[in-house]
Amino acid sequence: MFDDDHASKALGIELLEAADGRALARMLITEQMVNGHSIAHGGYVFLLADTAFACACNSHGPVTVASGAEITFVAPGYEGDLLYARAEERTSFGRSGIYDITVRRDGEQGPVIAEFRGHSRSINNEGRGES
Repeated sequence: MFDDDHASKALGIELLEAADGRALARMLITEQMVNGHSIAHGGYVFLLADTAFACACNSHGPVTVASGAEITFVAPGYEGDLLYARAEERTSFGRSGIYDITVRRDGEQGPVIAEFRGHSRSINNEGRGES
C-alpha cells in the first residue's frame, strides 16, 4: 500500500517498519511545512500520524481505510525536526479497529509532539463507495 502512496512520499515520509498491527514512519519538517508562527503546521503532523495509522491497519492484509481520527497536539515541532510516528493496534472487532499513534521529535525516546487515535474499517471491495 505504501508503495503507491504518492501523497506521503511527496512529503518525504519514510516507512521504517510495518507488521502485525504496528508501523513506524518518519518525516523531516521542512521550510514549506511551517506556519505563520514558525511551527510545524498541524495538518502535516496529522498526515504523518495518519500514514503510520494506514500502514499499521493495512499490515494485516485486507484493504482497510480510516473511518475517523482525532489528534491532540502536545508540543510544537519546528523546521529541521525529524518526527517519528509509532502506530499500534489497540483492538479489532469485526471489520473495525482502533489504533493509537504517538508522534515524537528526534526518535522514539524524544518528546511527544502529538497523540492520534484512528478508527479503521476493512472494506469488502476496493471500488469507490463500496463497503
